[in-house]
Amino acid sequence: MTDDQLIHRRILRAPRELVWRCMTEPDHLAMFWGPRGTSTPVDGIVVELRVGGRFETLMIGEGAGHRMSAVFTEIIPPEQLAWREPATGMHTTTTFTDLGDDRTEIVIHQRHVPLAARSPEARAGFLTSLDEFETYLARLDPPHGGHR
Repeated sequence: MTDDQLIHRRILRAPRELVWRCMTEPDHLAMFWGPRGTSTPVDGIVVELRVGGRFETLMIGEGAGHRMSAVFTEIIPPEQLAWREPATGMHTTTTFTDLGDDRTEIVIHQRHVPLAARSPEARAGFLTSLDEFETYLARLDPPHGGHR
């Protein structure tokens, strides 16, 4: 692994299909996307779930907004999702592994990560987004985080 890569792992108490839907459907994404202290309105999210389709989010925090614009490069439901951000060249691949017992491991591998996104503060902010995701899943249908 090179210095411009980051890997984040998290085991979520939810079935893989639910975790996949949460990562690909705007109504779900709006509930947890972005670092703690930001919001991502559903009307600021675009998900064209096909290779070459757009993936955009508008995160709003402290009066300022940040738009992330990406293009999907790989979609293998419900196993893998990848996109590239043309503005920075960053490439994110998320792998969803069914661990059984309604648990899913997600591994987020980011390559060509800009220096600012590798700072300790930015990395900590990213982890709060995963915390929010975990909390959201738990609220959907405790203790398994999903509907059958």
